[in-house]
Amino acid sequence: MNQKIVNLLNRVLKTSGRQLKKANEYMFWSPFVAHHKQKLQINVQTGKWHCWVSNEGGHNLYQLFKKVNATNNQFSELRDIVGTNSVSYKNDDSETKKQVVNLPKEFLSLAIKHPSPVYKQAVSYLLSRGITGDDILRYNMGYCESGPYTNRVIIPSYDKNGSLNYFVGRDIYNSKLKYKNPPISKDVIGFELFINWDEPLVLCEGVFDAIAIKRNAIPLFGKTIQYKLKTELYRQSVKKIYIVLDEDAKIDALKLSAKLMKNGVEVYYVGMHDKDPSDVGFAHMIGKIKNTKRMNLKTFLQSKLATKQSKFIDI
Repeated sequence: MNQKIVNLLNRVLKTSGRQLKKANEYMFWSPFVAHHKQKLQINVQTGKWHCWVSNEGGHNLYQLFKKVNATNNQFSELRDIVGTNSVSYKNDDSETKKQVVNLPKEFLSLAIKHPSPVYKQAVSYLLSRGITGDDILRYNMGYCESGPYTNRVIIPSYDKNGSLNYFVGRDIYNSKLKYKNPPISKDVIGFELFINWDEPLVLCEGVFDAIAIKRNAIPLFGKTIQYKLKTELYRQSVKKIYIVLDEDAKIDALKLSAKLMKNGVEVYYVGMHDKDPSDVGFAHMIGKIKNTKRMNLKTFLQSKLATKQSKFIDI
């Protein structure tokens, strides 16, 4: 496995690594600084990496790949080497015991073409939702032909370390039970691996919405913001947030807006009326986001008065 990782790193970093005397340790030219010596040290066994000049570092290669803007194919290749459920490297400074979540044992990658009818229907369904081939690779999408998630596409979510923290199972034949998700808490940060906390964030309801928006979007896996995400928003001091929820979630959107505005966050409520972001597509969504004005006390009160259950919303 180690040599495969070294070969992949050589391509991602566009340089050749030099093995050190210490086992599994390699030095690379750092992409973070211009220096006459190789200063990026990587342990290909644990995944830990550190630049001795810029002080950039992380606990696994998913973090490094994100920093250097690795391609979707390169992310996919990394998953193939270290596994799909979680990074095989140990995170030595884990602060809390994480809930265990694994992809269904029947999970099959959509990146691998297959002549089965379920594979073809899964791809057809995703295309009908505006999902591209690049999206399939980026989010490591798959499907199941048997087991509890039979005839469903599986869309995983990975945390900042590249470990699986949740997944969504969507029926591809439009049965009565559209979604079937793992029996674990939704108190996770959806698609955290791809989030840049220094840029404006978009909060939306589901995974298809986040993928359609494409830019720094976090799916809530519902209509309310969970504790872990709320805590991280404050810890990262996020300055600007767009809330994209449909009309039947307007009350929840206003409650969330009130909480964020109290903490000095610029809030933009993007009303969707009868359409979801995944229904209208990327170009339309970007236009709506750009044309949305910042919410202030006046616009908040106007929206509150227009909502039947306004007495439950306070600022």
